Amino acid sequence: MNTLDYIIVAVYAAAFLGLGYFFKEQKDGKDYFLGGKSFGWLPLGLSIMATQLSAISFISAPAFVGLREGGGLQWLSFEFGVPIAMLFLMAVLIPPLYQAGIVSIYEYLERRFSASTRLLLSAVFLVSRAFATGVMVYAVSIILESVIGLSFFTTLGLIGIITLIYSLQGGMKAVVYGDMIQMIILFLGIILCMGYGLAELGGWEAFTAAVDRSRLDAVDFQGWGFQKGEEFGFWPMALGGFFLYVSYYGTDQSQAQRTLSARDMGVVRKTLLFNGLIRFPVTLTYCIMGLVIGTLVALTPEFQAEIPADRPDMMIPVFIRDYLPHGIIGLLIVAILSAAMSSLSSAINSLSAVTVEDFIGRGRALSTAQYMKYSRLAAFFWGVLCIVLAVYAGDIADTVIEAINKIGSVFYGPILATFLLAVMTRRAHALGANIGLAVGVLANIYLWLYVPEIFWFWWNAIGAGITLLLGYGLSRVLPGEPRAAAVPFEPDWKQLLGREAFILLGFFALIILVSIYLQDWI
Repeated sequence: MNTLDYIIVAVYAAAFLGLGYFFKEQKDGKDYFLGGKSFGWLPLGLSIMATQLSAISFISAPAFVGLREGGGLQWLSFEFGVPIAMLFLMAVLIPPLYQAGIVSIYEYLERRFSASTRLLLSAVFLVSRAFATGVMVYAVSIILESVIGLSFFTTLGLIGIITLIYSLQGGMKAVVYGDMIQMIILFLGIILCMGYGLAELGGWEAFTAAVDRSRLDAVDFQGWGFQKGEEFGFWPMALGGFFLYVSYYGTDQSQAQRTLSARDMGVVRKTLLFNGLIRFPVTLTYCIMGLVIGTLVALTPEFQAEIPADRPDMMIPVFIRDYLPHGIIGLLIVAILSAAMSSLSSAINSLSAVTVEDFIGRGRALSTAQYMKYSRLAAFFWGVLCIVLAVYAGDIADTVIEAINKIGSVFYGPILATFLLAVMTRRAHALGANIGLAVGVLANIYLWLYVPEIFWFWWNAIGAGITLLLGYGLSRVLPGEPRAAAVPFEPDWKQLLGREAFILLGFFALIILVSIYLQDWI
């Protein structure tokens, strides 16, 4: 990096500090955590996408597609479950949560079941989200330290301190509008990397002539994910992915808080529709970028020598350092920082919301001043904790990123099923739901420890099925009084059978066809 690159990074940092100051005035807690429910579908949709397209995705996914052994366009199969999940969310799960007028989605579980259910899931969210965020920040910082020349603590400071300040000041408005800007910068960075990579190769035709054809297979209809080598089969990725994404977008506070911030249910539907349609094109774009740069690595011994054999994730940072002009390097560093800051800002805000709503303020009548004081203190605490976790993540970071995905899949299915019991049934009660939740989690842990051949994507569906069956069945035979639903369950059949369903189901078929025939077009 030279002076121009540092100026670009400095301007970016100053702009986000200004963003927090601009949104520093909040009237109350809902204004701080939900932005006063003032958001339209575009900023919310881009905010959700920015959090999804993390720095790890920008760096690791292209390396998996273009360089990692056993990788390739099968990464696209992670997107198969998204459109159907968005349809289910907009028609079944999100409407009652939105209409309940809550800040923390876990409050819904106390109204329907018990305080124990609410507090248990809140605690699981706090621990897992803080840990995952710390590891993400560590991974980005160590990569930039190794390749670009920024020290670990410089990168950590840029990501952590700046994000903490603007999130602390501006609340959800700063997070959402910051994410929107960061998403645009990040996508521009992907396009620039792909364009410069194609230029180095000599154009698109030179790329298609040289690309490793074995990396172009994206769909495996034969693999069921029940033995090694079938991890990216169509059925585990589509069915397991459906349960994973419904749970992540609908029952994880860091994502559901976005939909709760929407102006009205019409905005919620448009936000989910936007996310269901835009994720695949964005993922396809950075996958093609990975193929392009991976092909350049294969054809350029000097490039290949700069990437350690055991660290293919260095591919994108090395490319930025060695093949891009100054100024563009600064912009791409900003893109990587943007992705990391987006994930961190979302975590800080949602962790603070759950802390205040589910623990500090639960059962207490807090004044507006007290609520805002606790909210900012909680945001500061979690921001600092995530940064501290990033500092101490070094000894285990090589294995923990995969472990985080597995830990998420241990819990996502059972948590989703608990919410479905709360929303969709009248007879399920707290004792039955809690036992079902516990057994569903234990079953997934058993699969992890003793049946490793079952691909972890399946855990989402298996855990959900066990929790649903046990939770409902035990509620019929064990003593307990069901509480009335906070909002009566009325599935939106218009959405399930209407225009959005036609669009999302059609898009589901389209992305399968694109994935199948992509190898013929490259």
